[in-house]
Amino acid sequence: MSKKALIVWGGWDGHEPEQIADLFKKILEKENFEVEVSNTLDAYADGEKLKTLDLIVPHWTMGKIENKYVRNVSEAVISGVGLAGCHGGMCDSFRNDVDWQFMTGGNWVAHPGNDGVEYMVNIKHSSSPLLEGMSDFKVVSEQYYLHVDPAVEVLATTRFPVVEGPHSANKSVDMPVVWTKRWGEGRVFYNSLGHHADIIAKHEVTEIMRRGFLWAAEGKRLVDESLRKVAFYSGMGDSQ
Repeated sequence: MSKKALIVWGGWDGHEPEQIADLFKKILEKENFEVEVSNTLDAYADGEKLKTLDLIVPHWTMGKIENKYVRNVSEAVISGVGLAGCHGGMCDSFRNDVDWQFMTGGNWVAHPGNDGVEYMVNIKHSSSPLLEGMSDFKVVSEQYYLHVDPAVEVLATTRFPVVEGPHSANKSVDMPVVWTKRWGEGRVFYNSLGHHADIIAKHEVTEIMRRGFLWAAEGKRLVDESLRKVAFYSGMGDSQ
């Protein structure tokens, strides 16, 4: 049976949300997902429907969101639904909503040098095999400086500073680019790359997102299997 994914795009047009949502849809469909795409936050209105999904892919930069919509997404992820996204579409969404930031694991604060900065993405060898076999690579784009939850597992980093600024007075730092975290039973995946659609279309970035989508969505299956086992053994006990 195919997995179900919901992509919700919108917000600031500069991040090419519609184009990136289309790329995400193609990635997921190649992996046999049944994909629903929406350009309204009302897609988060039905909390029970969200819990039937395997994966939620938010791509909405800035803007405001109703508290109940954040609660619905959060409760779906807590139940085991995966959450996966990129760049400002997931971690520069709803700047006034700390609940969203807590769930996603970080929030954008700056991109020194703006667009067009050449920098290295360093794949980090960690306990997660998610990016296993991938090599470091360069991109020319925005280099995201984020405030990051210390609970995340960092899978890739980039070195600051590349462009001089007030942050340069500090020592060099390795800023997370790709991370995972848990939210209840759910799996959360984030990749800070993706300012424009051409960055998502870059081979390495497409592969990172593909793996992230699959990893996040797998959490729902594991939860469902666990619940079936509990029900099975409970039933055996009742029959004795």
